[in-house]
Amino acid sequence: HMYTVYVLKSQKDLKLYYGFTKDLENRLSEHNTGQVKATKPRRPFVLIYSENVDTVLEARRKEKYFKSGFGRKYVQNRIKMALSSNG
Repeated sequence: HMYTVYVLKSQKDLKLYYGFTKDLENRLSEHNTGQVKATKPRRPFVLIYSENVDTVLEARRKEKYFKSGFGRKYVQNRIKMALSSNG
């Protein structure tokens, strides 16, 4: 089974939220309709980054990494690269 590690940006406070799921589309909908207690007051969210991994263990590790200083830098660099390649 494939897992997706994702980074959301709150349109309300501009802070990032990190998570992982098996169904990204459904999970994003849950965040934006207020079904996720942790993020309810901070909606709406936009998906700014996602990465697929194979196992739940990998997903947990990647999510934890994204929350670290190095991981945040990694995510920011990936976003910059994606934005510059679209231009």
